[in-house]
Amino acid sequence: MKALSVRAPWWWPILHLGKDIENRDWATGFRGPVYLHASKFWKVSEVSEDWEDVKNIAARAGVTVPYMGKAETEAMRDAGGCIVGQVDIVGCVSSSNSPWFFGKYGFVLANPVAFERPVPFKGALGFFEVADGIEVVR
Repeated sequence: MKALSVRAPWWWPILHLGKDIENRDWATGFRGPVYLHASKFWKVSEVSEDWEDVKNIAARAGVTVPYMGKAETEAMRDAGGCIVGQVDIVGCVSSSNSPWFFGKYGFVLANPVAFERPVPFKGALGFFEVADGIEVVR
């Protein structure tokens, strides 16, 4: 199955806050399920500024964001380099009314499923293949 890497903290709202667009500089014609891969990061400070953006966008979407302190951000860091869930790509747009859309293109997402345990896996740019048989707990 295909997988797509998403930087922290942006993968988290896809799985937990109803983020229905993944912003990209490139378009895709792909439609279907993909594994969601959390990109690695090393410093908690790398995520803090983007987390403020997540909170602001979620507020415009009418979604309450849970507290994300140092311990929670470190847990997000520990999930980096792992497959953390699955989502369906159902479209690709160059404009959208979604508060999550900003950029050149947006992959329209549906049916997110967070895995109970992240699955360690090396990511890549763009879509990449994940062999059948990885052990996921949904």
